[in-house]
Amino acid sequence: MQPIAYIHNDFPSKFGLPRQAGLAPSLRSKIVFEPAFRKAEALRGLEGFSHIWLIWGFSESEGWSPTVRPPRLGGNVRMGVFATRSPFRPNPLGLSCVRLESVENDGGNGFVLIVSGADLMDGTPIYDIKPYLPGADSHPEATDGFVGQNRQTLLEVEIAPALAARLSARQVETLREILSQDPRPAYHDDPSRAYGLSYAGLEIGFTVENNHLKAYEKLAT
Repeated sequence: MQPIAYIHNDFPSKFGLPRQAGLAPSLRSKIVFEPAFRKAEALRGLEGFSHIWLIWGFSESEGWSPTVRPPRLGGNVRMGVFATRSPFRPNPLGLSCVRLESVENDGGNGFVLIVSGADLMDGTPIYDIKPYLPGADSHPEATDGFVGQNRQTLLEVEIAPALAARLSARQVETLREILSQDPRPAYHDDPSRAYGLSYAGLEIGFTVENNHLKAYEKLAT
C-alpha cells in the first residue's frame, strides 16, 4: 500500500490527541492528497456525504502485542489487542469516522478535504477514504463491551487568559474539548505534577486537581 494523502492539523505529537474520533468535534484538519491522487474526478460525488471513513497508518507505533493495557481500565488490566483500538497491532492501521466539512480547491495542493473530529496527529498517512453510510454503518443496538463499564467524567477546564489570547476562538474551543477528556494516563492522579502538550505551535502546560484542570502557556527558558 502507499499513502494517498496526509492529514494536517494543530497536533504535531500524539500526547493530547482525542482518544477516539468525534470526541473533539471542533478540531479541524485538512487532508492533502499526494500528487498522483490529486484528481478532481476521484472526489466526484463525495461532497454529498456528511461523514467519511479514513483508513490510516499508526506512523509512530512499533511492533505489536497480543495483549494491551487499555487506558479506560486504568492501565492495569490487560485485554486482547483485537478487543481494543491500541496502535500496537500486527498491521498498524487505524479507522476513523470524521465529519466532512467541505471539499475545497487549495491551489497548488489541488482539491483538499476539510474534516472535523479527527483523532489523527499532523502528518499521519491516509491509505483510503470511503463514504459513511448511515443505513449500513450505524448500529444503535450495538454493545460497547468493557468500554461502557468505565464511562469517563469530563474535567472542568480553566484556560489562562494569556493562553486564550494566543489562539483563535475555534482553537480555544478545541483545546477545551481535548483537555476536558483528561489527556493524562489513566493511572496518573498527582495534583502537584505538571503535564505538557504541543498544540497550534504552542507548548501548553496543565495541572489537574479535584476534577479541575488549569491550562497555561509554558514559557521558553
